Amino acid sequence: MKVEILGIDMRINPILRAAIEQKMSKFERFFDDSARGEVKLQPEGAFVRAEVTFKIQALYFRAESVASDAMTAVEQAIDNLEGQIRKNKTRMKKRMKDFSSMEAYFDNEEALGEGMNDEDEFRIIRRKSFTMSEMTPDEAVLQMELLGHSFLLFLSAETNRVCAVYKRVDGDYGLLEPEY
Repeated sequence: MKVEILGIDMRINPILRAAIEQKMSKFERFFDDSARGEVKLQPEGAFVRAEVTFKIQALYFRAESVASDAMTAVEQAIDNLEGQIRKNKTRMKKRMKDFSSMEAYFDNEEALGEGMNDEDEFRIIRRKSFTMSEMTPDEAVLQMELLGHSFLLFLSAETNRVCAVYKRVDGDYGLLEPEY
């Protein structure tokens, strides 16, 4: 498994890099060589935001945390990521049958912890059809705000592709542009 450690507007010193690599190494027994990991660290005022992402097969695992120091933020993000894996282990096991290392991880109840129950499948409780309107990303954000939604799918006037805008936790906006 390859792990990339990036500092955005901050330098990652060798001691911090080694500590992060050591923390991330616990995932090596669960993910094979095709898995890719990424740790991004970015200062936010007096705090540091850590974003930990893994890609294996077509699944992405992502968690983030903000703490007063980089190592604490990384540890919290890794704990959050492990929690996601525990919570969704049954669904993931069904989807990732060809990854024997992950299957062994899912079968090890001791590693996963007791009391986690994800036997219930995700339920879609509502379906909605709508006409896709062509607009710019700025127009899409305005439309999203007028509707009071947290995201909006639209046909990009710039690329003629389906895109999405969404409101981020920090109050800013994001634009998703899928690659085909």
